[in-house]
Amino acid sequence: MNEISKQWLQALGTPSTPIPDEKPVLLYRREEETYTLEMYCQINGEGTAQRLLMGFPKNAASPCPAVAVPFYVAGQMLGYDPETGALHPRYQKVPIMLDLLRRGYAVATADSYHLTYYESPLPPMDFTRWKEAAEELYEDHPHWTGVGKLVSDTQLVIDALALDPRVDANRIGIIGFSLGGKMAFYTGCLDERIKAICAIDFGFLWHQTNWRDIWYWGNKVDELIEKGMDHEQLLSACAPKPLCILGGEFDTEESGEVLLHIQKTVPGYAPDDGRLQYLRYGYEHLPTPEALAYGYDFLDRWLKK
Repeated sequence: MNEISKQWLQALGTPSTPIPDEKPVLLYRREEETYTLEMYCQINGEGTAQRLLMGFPKNAASPCPAVAVPFYVAGQMLGYDPETGALHPRYQKVPIMLDLLRRGYAVATADSYHLTYYESPLPPMDFTRWKEAAEELYEDHPHWTGVGKLVSDTQLVIDALALDPRVDANRIGIIGFSLGGKMAFYTGCLDERIKAICAIDFGFLWHQTNWRDIWYWGNKVDELIEKGMDHEQLLSACAPKPLCILGGEFDTEESGEVLLHIQKTVPGYAPDDGRLQYLRYGYEHLPTPEALAYGYDFLDRWLKK
C-alpha cells in the first residue's frame, strides 16, 4: 500500500477495541426462481452486529464474479424486503442487487451503523438517528470517524464475499448510490480486493455534498483540506483501478471534469482505456434505468474479462 493510501487510512481512524473475528451466522435462506437470498448476522464490533444479506444466481457458473452494494438498510437495493417480499416504495426504482443477480453476479450488502450501533425508536431513514448514532460512536471511539466506521463495515461485507466458495475472489466489484456511493468509493479505493468501482451521485468533491456531517467526517474535512487531501488525490493513489461515476443532483459536470483531468495526468490512466468513466444522467438524485445499465456494463467490462 502506498503512502497516500496509508495517510487516508490514518485519517479514517480506528476503533478503540478490535473487531472480533467471527464467522457470520445464517439467519434464514429464501429461494426465488432464479436466485437464492441468505441473511446472516455478522459481528461488526465489540458487542455489535450487522445484518448481512447475500444473494447468489442459480444459473451462473460457480465461482462467479461478485459485487458489494452498500446502502442504508439491507434489502433496500434489492427493491423489496427480503423477509416479507413487500416492495420498497422508493427503492424499487433502483433494484441494483436484483439487476446484478440477473446479470450473473453474487451480491452482498449490510445495514449501516445508524441501525447497528445505536438503538433508537426513530425510523431507519430519520437523520436525527444518524446524528445520535454518530455522537455515540465518537464518544466510544474518539479516534474513529463516521466514514471510517462505514468503510470498516463494508470491508466485512467484502470479507464475506471473498471467503465464500461460490464467489471468484479475484473478481469482486462494488457499486453504491448516494450514501452507498460514498461507501463504494472509499472502500473501493482502499481495499485491494475490489477490482472495479461504480459510485452513483455521492459528491466526489468536498463542496458537492454533506461531507461535514458528523456521521461522515464532521469538522475533520477542514483538516484534510489543509493537508491537501481530496478525492482526486485518493483516486490517483490507487491508479489504475477502474472507476465509473454516475452523476445526478450532486455529481455535476464538475466531477466529470476532474475525472478527465486525472485521466490525462495520472500514470496508469489513459484517455482511451475506459478505466475512468463519467455519465450525467440528469438533475435528480435517483439514477435512471439507462444510467444504471451504463454502470452495470462498466462493471461487466472489468469483472467478466
